[in-house]
Amino acid sequence: MTKPIYLDYQATTPVDPRVADKMLYYLTTAFGNASSVDHSYGDEADKAVKDAKRAIATLIQTSPKTLTFTSGATESINLAIQGSPSRQQTPRIALSPLEHRAVLDTCKALEQQGKVELVFLNVNSQGQLDLDHLETVLKQGVGLLCLMAANNEIGTIYPLATIGQLAQQYQVPWLCDGTQAVGKIPLNFEDWGITYLALSAHKLYGPKGIGALAVRKDYHLSPLFFGGGHQRGLRSGTLNVPGIAAFGEACRLRQQEMTSDEADIARKRDSLQKTLQANLPHLVVNGDQTARLAGNLHISLPDIPNSAIIARIRHQLALSTGAACSSGVETPSHVLRAIGLPDSLIEGSLRLSVGKFTTEADIEKAAEVLVDAVKQIEALLK
Repeated sequence: MTKPIYLDYQATTPVDPRVADKMLYYLTTAFGNASSVDHSYGDEADKAVKDAKRAIATLIQTSPKTLTFTSGATESINLAIQGSPSRQQTPRIALSPLEHRAVLDTCKALEQQGKVELVFLNVNSQGQLDLDHLETVLKQGVGLLCLMAANNEIGTIYPLATIGQLAQQYQVPWLCDGTQAVGKIPLNFEDWGITYLALSAHKLYGPKGIGALAVRKDYHLSPLFFGGGHQRGLRSGTLNVPGIAAFGEACRLRQQEMTSDEADIARKRDSLQKTLQANLPHLVVNGDQTARLAGNLHISLPDIPNSAIIARIRHQLALSTGAACSSGVETPSHVLRAIGLPDSLIEGSLRLSVGKFTTEADIEKAAEVLVDAVKQIEALLK
């Protein structure tokens, strides 16, 4: 049976075979514990961790010393938000309503406990941030700013250097969820004034279950759990050496290949969009088409339920009706609600995401399958 064409790269990427080879080596041959200092197996594991740190730090333009390894971006985000100190008695956290659930749910849980006050920032219908409102909020005093680098649903990329200037001007620590952006767009942790940067390997052709948090020098977090004092006591537990080595290799490859890969991905995305628009004149493209991730194509088909489309194409195309960030429970997208999309467009929304292993033939076939499915449904609804 032929596998469906994979168009869900924003949920997770396939592991690059070169990355898988690196991971397998540290699973089977160099299997030592990086904390074992009395023999060569531990030495080799420790070296792998240090090499990975250098590769990751190079990609995001920071020092390896800023990095703490975690199980993924969700843990990194929780560590930054829950562990962040504040000079305010009831800290105010400023955040976008378009943030990933890892940010929103953590902040709301703290709010329910009476530990923080939340201030939501304004966004427009394309998911763009109102920078004037952001500055007004920061002027009023904020303990932590939570703003992502790029949106995980509509793909909008945010003006990170400008946000960083404002955060530094008003001396506000900034947590940037870089999960969707790292390895796809250039990021400069040091120069852009980011305080905490969360990232995850499985969005850039690495394995699931490994991520990192970059913490700016002179900023200190409280750990979420204890035991062993690993990673300067910030995140205890035996290091996932195979995952870390693979993460480092994935970042090394993105550093080398990101520019050419993303240009090719954008071209394929544009080809898919053009074909769909030519054959489905009522199709709506959501988000900011002038500043979005190269692989992102978020569309809506008015008055055609996305569930009906998925039911017809799931054996041929793997794509998404939203973000893969909850436990599989279908609820209306908080992102699409926040940008004011009407119900008819929310119910007919689909997220297609293209990656480096997507072929021209995949694009042509995907467009054909999707157009046929929509026309079949339209015929039934007449």
